[in-house]
Amino acid sequence: MYRPSLLRRCVWDDVKMVLRKKDYPEIGEYVIATAVKLMEHGVYVSIDEYEKNGYIPIGEVASTWVKNIKDFVKEGQKLVLKVIRIDEKKGHIDCSLRKVTEREKKEKLIQYKKLKKAEKLLESASKALGKSYAEGVKVAGIPLEDHFGDLYAALESASSRGPKALLEAGIPEDWASAIYEASKGHIETPVVSVAGVIKLTSNSPRGVEEIKDSIMKGIKESASKEAKVTITYLGSPNYRIEVTAKDYRAAEDQMKKTAEAILARLEKAGGKGEFTR
Repeated sequence: MYRPSLLRRCVWDDVKMVLRKKDYPEIGEYVIATAVKLMEHGVYVSIDEYEKNGYIPIGEVASTWVKNIKDFVKEGQKLVLKVIRIDEKKGHIDCSLRKVTEREKKEKLIQYKKLKKAEKLLESASKALGKSYAEGVKVAGIPLEDHFGDLYAALESASSRGPKALLEAGIPEDWASAIYEASKGHIETPVVSVAGVIKLTSNSPRGVEEIKDSIMKGIKESASKEAKVTITYLGSPNYRIEVTAKDYRAAEDQMKKTAEAILARLEKAGGKGEFTR
């Protein structure tokens, strides 16, 4: 589903330029809106991301009977709504408040805040280059959004890979460097975590030492700058392997390599083991 970009609105010499790919949201899309006017029959809202007016019929305000709309919505309140009907000819956009779950609301608000933060950082980069924000949007913001899906995702990639990640979108080097410097320290590098259990046994008189040695050497041999490996003792003969990396594929690959290296080391010493999820 298309996610609207706040980037695609900007002001240049006090003239608003609509740069967004679409003028209307899609049916089923979640949008951020502001309650403008409360009526007996529903709520008129301003859809922030599209600069369009919308409407929440009273039956879409809450799942329970609504005696007084003011008990559910306040004027000026920010809302996460689900678009349920669109009539572009009439300019009507009907939305639902009751069809938005707490999880969907939370996810949308997080996404919205991230995009706003990313825009602020793009604005800072534009100033650092002595350029206007509007130029930053056209030269860098929109190409980055088109390549990475949204601007925040582009900054996340740069956070873990450096300015070279931004060059993949075809933006000029000076913009890539400026955006990276502006966002450095402000964007958390995304990480994921995966875990499994490795069972290690040895009948050797030096079994305990051999197991410890196999773990240490296995981790060292399979080490990667892209992932962090932690081994936790769960009680004989089980050990927990936890791997954190920038994405699931990297984490899974690292966990497999680490487990195989440990098992190979232990089997060479006469022990045995197995890895399970």
